Formats: sequence, structure tokens, C-alpha cells
Amino acid sequence: MKKFKKFIGIGLSLAMLLGATACGGGSASTGESTESASNDAASATTSSETPRHEGSEPRTIRIGTWYDIYYDSTNTDIYDDPSVSDEELAQMNFDALKAVEEKYNVRIEYVNLTYAGIQESINTSVLAGKPDCDIYLTEPSFGIPAVVNGYATNLEEVLPADADILTDQNYLRTIDINGVDGTYFMCVVGGESVPGSSYTLAFNKQMLEDAGLENPNDLYERGEWTWDKWKEYMQALTQDTDGDGVTDVYGFGSRYDYLFEYLCMSNGTSVASSDTENMSSKEVGEVLDFIYNMYNVDHVANPWNADDWDYNQNAYVNGEVACWITQAWISNANEDQNLGFDEIWCPWPIGPSGNVETNARKNDIGGAAYIIPTGVEDPYLVYSVFQDYKDYYGDDFEQRDYVNEWWHDSALTEENYDVMYYCGEKTGVDLWNSLGVDYQFPALLNGEMTAAQFQETNKQLVQSALDAMFK
Repeated sequence: MKKFKKFIGIGLSLAMLLGATACGGGSASTGESTESASNDAASATTSSETPRHEGSEPRTIRIGTWYDIYYDSTNTDIYDDPSVSDEELAQMNFDALKAVEEKYNVRIEYVNLTYAGIQESINTSVLAGKPDCDIYLTEPSFGIPAVVNGYATNLEEVLPADADILTDQNYLRTIDINGVDGTYFMCVVGGESVPGSSYTLAFNKQMLEDAGLENPNDLYERGEWTWDKWKEYMQALTQDTDGDGVTDVYGFGSRYDYLFEYLCMSNGTSVASSDTENMSSKEVGEVLDFIYNMYNVDHVANPWNADDWDYNQNAYVNGEVACWITQAWISNANEDQNLGFDEIWCPWPIGPSGNVETNARKNDIGGAAYIIPTGVEDPYLVYSVFQDYKDYYGDDFEQRDYVNEWWHDSALTEENYDVMYYCGEKTGVDLWNSLGVDYQFPALLNGEMTAAQFQETNKQLVQSALDAMFK
């Protein structure tokens, strides 16, 4: 998509409001106290000398996850990963592993603790002062409480001031937590991290053309792609094609969680981006009103099917909706290239309280956010090992930003891919769907609850969940 390229670069990322993978090792395996580890860490901040484990046997750096990750020191070749497809890229990762082992005199070991097990390990072993792992993979729902409760190492206190994550963030970036000082999360920088979890709107191109509607990307470039314009499109695309008085094609149909989340971002707002709820705000109220009207007043949205979650996402496959929410994995899973119609992907329209320059375009809660738990021996060494291990591209940033062809193929066209990449560049963090709150969205969609009632019903639930998270 040639002309859309100019949008890429409006801003590489929105200043994120909040942040958000049986082990052994750490101080438990060395017998050294937390106090000794803290002293080692303090000296590290005054020196940029590359650390190295000086023991006669390599130190094992254990990384706790809840799914299998490759490669680590237990692997002997690239085909230990049963899903390897890009052999050249796999070899680069494997070679980086071996180089790190030799440079630092360490072994790296991934240990799959399961999703529940990794949370239990953090809450028990770290609290006891003897973390099971040197690094944990987390997500915001339990990573943020770990930070707030003092279970994660503040990297600003253990790294040299010129460390990459504290300056340029070429290899590892962090996620800021509103109201909490320090640098705690380590997220791997790379090309696929941009389009990953980047959800866009999609249109059936033939339906747009039949209705005489312009490509929404052209409207977006002119600053005309707004909620009001999207409403006009949905109304024009909602049709009774056979004249029997029953709607055959709806202007929109998809999942309500994606719809709510991305409308909030397009309206410059969020529900849970600090320790104080924002569900009760005017901006969130505008989002809920818009959704209520889509389903209950304008009747441009495919009625919610409470019995078949997948149907709501996939009604577009059979031509039952003209617009839906998509991502590379959705297109790939449904084999969109074989559906018999073309697709146009576009950014979300700008809401009445939104701003194209400042709106977040992706909720950055799904990526891998690693922490070094407190109590780990020589966290400077652990960080350095992890950074170099992830620098498989050898400082070749073009290689770092390489995105394999799967993403391009799944997006169907380069225009669609460019839109997905653009939307993934500017991120925010909203924990609304990580709080364990049952919002009862179907009551809003079927008209049992108004937007104001929805806000009133859920605002205290959100606040209580935040209170528990930030206690």
C-alpha cells in the first residue's frame, strides 16, 4: 500500500500508561543471600564491564514459561523445534545461544511451569527469598502485581546507566507502569512484535464497491474516517438482499471484546490504565453508547449469538456481514485467500474524543513481558545474558525488524499488511480484560442494559479488581 506508508512513523509508540513468560537456580542454588546479591547488583551500576560467571561449572540461567520455547542449552540442533520452518532464522537463534553460553559461561534452560504454576512459583518462591527461576515470563494480570508487591527487580538499580533497556531500547524495551517508578519488564524488540496482536477493521471489498463506497483508507488519510462515517458505511452495507423483510447482510459483525477495546483506543480512552477505574468516564460512555446504538437502535450489527462465540467472529466468511475485526491469525485460520472475495483492512475510525496523533492503536498486553525476580544472584549477569541471547541478529537491525512471509501472506495484500503494521506501531495498555471482571456485555448488546447502566454496574467491579491488583 504505497500511500499508506506515510502514516507509518506518525509515532512508533504511544507512551504506555501501564505495563504489562520446575525451575531452580538463582540464590537458591548458590546459597548466597539476597543481601549479597544486592551488593553485587549495586556495584554493577557503577561499571559497564561485561559480567561473566567465573565458576568452574557453567551457571544455569532458568527461564520460567507456561509454553514451550526454543532454543535452550538442552537442544542439540535446530530440528529440536518440531515446528521449525525458517531454517536460516532458526540457525541464527541457535548460534546466538551457543555464543552466549561461551561468552558468559552459562547454560540457558526454559522450563514450562504451566500458566497456573508460573504464578504460584512467583508468589511462593520469590516471597520466600529463593526464586525458582532467574527470569519469568509474565502477562499484566500477574506481572503487575508482582512488580507492585516487590517481587521484580528494578533494573535501574542493578544495571549501568547506559544499559540499552534504560536508553535506546534497541534489543529489549520496557513497559511503564503508571504511578510506579522504575524499570521492571523486559520485552523483546523485533519486527513481528509490531503486527502481532494488531487488530484492524476489515471490509468485503466487493460489497463496498457494490454500495459505491470509497476505500476507508483513503478517508483515513484525509482525516475523514470517523465514527459517524463508519456508521454511514454500516447503514449502507446492511441489506435485505431478497426483499423478504429480513436483513441478510449486516454492516458489522464480530466479537464484542475486540470491538469495545479498540473503540476505547480510537476514542482516546481506556478503562483500567492506572490504579483508578475509568469505566465511569464520559469517553468510555461514548464508546458504550455507540455500541448500544449499533445493535439496538440502528440495527447495523449482526445480533449477538450467545450460543456460538466463534460464529460472531466468523460470520464474514459466509458473507453475512460486510465489516468485521481481523488479524493475521484470523485470516490464516479461516483461509481467507480462498473465500472468493477480496478484503480491505483499515485502521479504526476516530471517535468524538479521540485524536489521530495521540490515540493508541494496539493494546500492548499480549506480548512476552519478562521480569527478573528479586533475590536472584547477580541480576546484571542475568540481564546481559538475556539481552545477548535475544540479539540473534548480531546488531543487524534490518534483520531484527524482518517479518517473515507468513504475516504478509495472511494479510492477503501489501496494503492490508501495511495497515496492520501501522496499527501495531502505536501502543497503549488497558487491563480491562485482565481483571477477572464479568462485564455482561450481552446485556448491552441485546438492549437489556443501557450504556449508563453498564457503566454504573461495572465501575466498582473494575475499581475493586484494581485495588486487589495494586494492593
